[in-house]
Amino acid sequence: MHPDTRLVSQLQAIDLQMTELEKEVAALPKHIAVIEKTLESHQRRLDADRAALTANQKERKKLEGDIQMHEQKISKLRDQMLGAKTNEQYKAFQHEIEYLQNEIRTAEDRILELMSESESLEAAVKTAEVALKDEKRLVETEKSRARERTAADQAQLQELQARRIEAAAQLPAATLAEYARIRKKWHGVVIAEATSGRCAACQIVLRPQYLQDLKKGELLMTCESCGRFLFYNPPVRVEMTPTA
Repeated sequence: MHPDTRLVSQLQAIDLQMTELEKEVAALPKHIAVIEKTLESHQRRLDADRAALTANQKERKKLEGDIQMHEQKISKLRDQMLGAKTNEQYKAFQHEIEYLQNEIRTAEDRILELMSESESLEAAVKTAEVALKDEKRLVETEKSRARERTAADQAQLQELQARRIEAAAQLPAATLAEYARIRKKWHGVVIAEATSGRCAACQIVLRPQYLQDLKKGELLMTCESCGRFLFYNPPVRVEMTPTA
């Protein structure tokens, strides 16, 4: 095996690990944004339920005020009926009283509807308040974990970056340039093993002479098909110990 093969493998392992860490660091803020957006959506729903409950209570209060006002008018009209001098005047007072009584019944029916609606609204508000409180606590815990994870990932990235610089410095400039080109082309997978006469990455059969040259380990070679660096590990022979 060519001496640079292990350095290329080491560099690839470092780069792949760094890529995964960078993805995780980039994903954590997005994850937090998603759960915060969900929290905001639940908060808006709670605010809407609270507003609906307030409007319900306000309408009930107004209707109760209207009923009181209508009852006062009816009381006055009945007093005035006693002084009616003609049958037409008496009927007019009676018609006005009936109208106000109908208004009272309509208001009372609406109050009953509002009371029924308010029960479900109050239950929804109470349930949402408890759930939102728990959710806020969970979001804060998740954000704290994300900050800790990001800090750990960034510290590991710095360590890996130092190791990468050290490994890259040991490779010839031409090999390092070729490594960068292959890595860009194949999204990080730079080196592959030659197994069963094939490139393990692209599965193309290697020419016999090419394979023989690869086995010699005198050159750092690349696959003639996919262009990745290739290495060959000879099979390990296990000696059988005779049993007594």
